[in-house]
Amino acid sequence: MVGVIPLRDVSLAGIAQVGGKNASLGEMIGSLARLGVRVPDGYATTASAFRDFLRGDGLALRIDRALSELDVSDLHALTDTSARIRQWIIEQPFPPDFERELRTAHESVVGDAGGSPDLSWAVRSSATAEDLPDASFAGQQETYLHIRGVESVLDAVRHVFASLYTDRAIVYRTERGYDATAIAISAGVQRMVRSDIGVSGVMFTVDTESGFSDAILITSTYGLGETVVQGTVNPDEFCLYKPSLRAHRPAITKRQCGDKAIAMRFAADTRVGASTLVEPVDPAARKRFSISDAHLEELGRTALIIEEHYGRPMDIEWALDGTDELLYIVQARPETTVAKRDRATVTRFTLTEHSDVLARGHAVGSKIGAGHVRVLHDLTEMHAFEKGDVLIAERTDPDWEPIMRLASAIVTDHGGRTCHAAIVARELGLPAVVGTGNATAAIADGAAVTVSCADGDEGVIYAGLLRYDKTVTTITDLPALPVDIMLNVAVPDQAFELSGIPNSGVGLARMEFIVGSMIGIHPRALLDADTLVPELRAQIADLTAAYESPREFFVRRVAEGISTIAAAFAPRPVIVRLSDFKTNEYVGLLGGGLYEPTEENPMLGWRGASRYASPAFQDCFGMECQALAFVRDDMGLTNVQVMVPFVRTPREGAEALAAMQRHGLRRDSGLKVMMMCEIPSNALRADAFLDLFDGFSIGSNDLTQLTLGVDRDSELVARSFDERDPAVLMLLERAIGACNRRGKYVGICGQGPSDHPDFARWLMEMGITSISLNPDAVIATWRALSAGLASAAVDD
Repeated sequence: MVGVIPLRDVSLAGIAQVGGKNASLGEMIGSLARLGVRVPDGYATTASAFRDFLRGDGLALRIDRALSELDVSDLHALTDTSARIRQWIIEQPFPPDFERELRTAHESVVGDAGGSPDLSWAVRSSATAEDLPDASFAGQQETYLHIRGVESVLDAVRHVFASLYTDRAIVYRTERGYDATAIAISAGVQRMVRSDIGVSGVMFTVDTESGFSDAILITSTYGLGETVVQGTVNPDEFCLYKPSLRAHRPAITKRQCGDKAIAMRFAADTRVGASTLVEPVDPAARKRFSISDAHLEELGRTALIIEEHYGRPMDIEWALDGTDELLYIVQARPETTVAKRDRATVTRFTLTEHSDVLARGHAVGSKIGAGHVRVLHDLTEMHAFEKGDVLIAERTDPDWEPIMRLASAIVTDHGGRTCHAAIVARELGLPAVVGTGNATAAIADGAAVTVSCADGDEGVIYAGLLRYDKTVTTITDLPALPVDIMLNVAVPDQAFELSGIPNSGVGLARMEFIVGSMIGIHPRALLDADTLVPELRAQIADLTAAYESPREFFVRRVAEGISTIAAAFAPRPVIVRLSDFKTNEYVGLLGGGLYEPTEENPMLGWRGASRYASPAFQDCFGMECQALAFVRDDMGLTNVQVMVPFVRTPREGAEALAAMQRHGLRRDSGLKVMMMCEIPSNALRADAFLDLFDGFSIGSNDLTQLTLGVDRDSELVARSFDERDPAVLMLLERAIGACNRRGKYVGICGQGPSDHPDFARWLMEMGITSISLNPDAVIATWRALSAGLASAAVDD
């Protein structure tokens, strides 16, 4: 019997011998090292050695008898039985031949690593049914880090064997019908990557919330990665775009700086179970990103290699060694949740009422759940938890899984999108909001709440049991139309999810929404940051600390927002409307009051194209152009097109185009520049404007208000607001006809087609190129247009 195998001699074919985790590590060492994937070497014990170990002194029979008598729904009995079995294993001596093999293998890897007495080791668990495409045993067994000396390694191996019988592992196997006697465990021993003085994290080669396959999601924090997996820190989060990585272009579409309040380090004590301590992170370091762009993109390229080799989305743990500054992969397993999704349907949850917000955090999934709160501070309180309760805890770990599966929703104070609570919530199909910071303190035990993850990256906990809708739409039977159906995308957070709705691209992405949600500071205040009053200067310094400068903060954040939307829909076109804040809206941004005039009628004031060439705003506009040029020219997302809003005259349009050119946003790179058709003069002088622009995107809201002289926000005259008024239709027909005669693009991105299917049908009959709709109106409008075509065919 072979009891120990070098990892370099293991492959995926050896899962039955060394378990999924060790087989995967060996597979990468043997097949991917030559491609630059760096995995620490080591050795693994075999399933045969484990089973032989259990046969000693009748241990296997005692374990089988204890499990056969156990009711896993009895939490007290589960805890007692688990502890008793694990103690039996820890006290059991190894067979002499097996112990000799272990000592010999360890001497060999110590010699290969230079023989230093300061070397430390990671001893990892690997169950023979673990990390399979249809099952995830992640976190159910134990890993022991920073183990020094062969005696401590042997002790750690024995503890790994015992961890096959933790509470959560017993429950998981029982509920999924696995035969406990058929599953064995292997211990993998590898040289320790010193991420305790470096950085570590997790990455997925698919967006875990939407299933978008061209994204790589990376989380990162200082110190050992246990804090990320356990959810004890809110890590930095990044998203990378695979096609840009493959083309060796800048690929980061999202950066989010987590608070990273603590770091897990190694203590002087290197005995099993006593090798780590938690230290506070320096406040200045918390505000910086924990990993460089260069290392992020190296990680991204490594993830691509691993995913391509395995042929499926992967869940990967990585570590940056603080001594040699090299990146290592310490685990790779198939992602098991996204792969199970039904691609033929789109399910959307929508709140139909709102209430006071009790807490906010990172949304996991896109569902809504409701129930009464149970705030649990530790597992001794789990007896109070009932099916359908909303679980609120500081964090969770695998020991919490028996009650997590009873919850209607999960909320934690700490953690990011790759923490334990998030992973389990996805597997269970539950809405979860992680990293709230204060939910356990802010929300009272027993309170009725609604947990919503239906609005993008931010999850919200509302007071009370609110009403919500759930719609399930089959998307495989939508007929072809003679018009393109595009989407209006409000914020980048929703882009990956929305890209799964049938569409021909994005007809409207608003720059001001990106600035409002991702910047929140007046662009001039960022440019003038060094000269502002101390209080405002300090606020801006705090908000922009993760970037090189306030200007860099604006350009990179805007580029990240645009590139997220562009990546989600590539190669389909994404039309980005340049900023169209009104003066009263700019005032609402931090520092805005210093720069914005007071206007009696902001809607007709200093907005849109009139700002771009203005001396007071042109430098601000230059940052927008720089961000757009970076997305197109550097990242290679040339599906981004630009739209200029509120162009009163051809002269104003020419000035806006010249300003774009001066700031590096050039049409000679294939860039198309559209113009919003939203002022009656735009339709009346359509040809003059089309001499300058590549087409029109009709803004029916402003066009209707300005044609009918109606303020749609006034309750006194709002009933007169109707995009279908004959006067408005005359202008629309004129604009559409002019574009069609000249072979130029013409679309509509206003609210009208989303609200009125008959209006959408009229636009289709007029020969409009595209209709851009709010996401929740796409399927209904698509079917209404199809029905109209069928009816017209019958009439003919």
